[in-house]
Amino acid sequence: MKKYTWHKIADSIDELFFNENNLLETEVDGKQICIARNKGQLFGCAQKCPHAGGFMEEGYVDAAGNIVCPVHRYKFNLENGRNVSGEGYYLKTYPVEVRNDGIFVGTAETSLFGWFK
Repeated sequence: MKKYTWHKIADSIDELFFNENNLLETEVDGKQICIARNKGQLFGCAQKCPHAGGFMEEGYVDAAGNIVCPVHRYKFNLENGRNVSGEGYYLKTYPVEVRNDGIFVGTAETSLFGWFK
């Protein structure tokens, strides 16, 4: 089971400034990531598409709830990062939690000893 370090990115959803496609880019733990809003839920993913490096914030979320890269229209499941349009790429995802005290993004804890478990 993955362990996460949680990072607060806002006190409330009203502090997050999404573009017209319900996407925004923010910094979490020294990394630029993309936050997507879809059907009342928030999702986190890598800033850039793993195929050609397109900035995911410049893409959009389709009717099926996939984030779509603006460069070649590759589609990725927001929940698990799997490519759903058949090219075989994987988009890194980050868990997002909406809590009473704010909006948090989790980054996986890594340690040398984690390899031995």
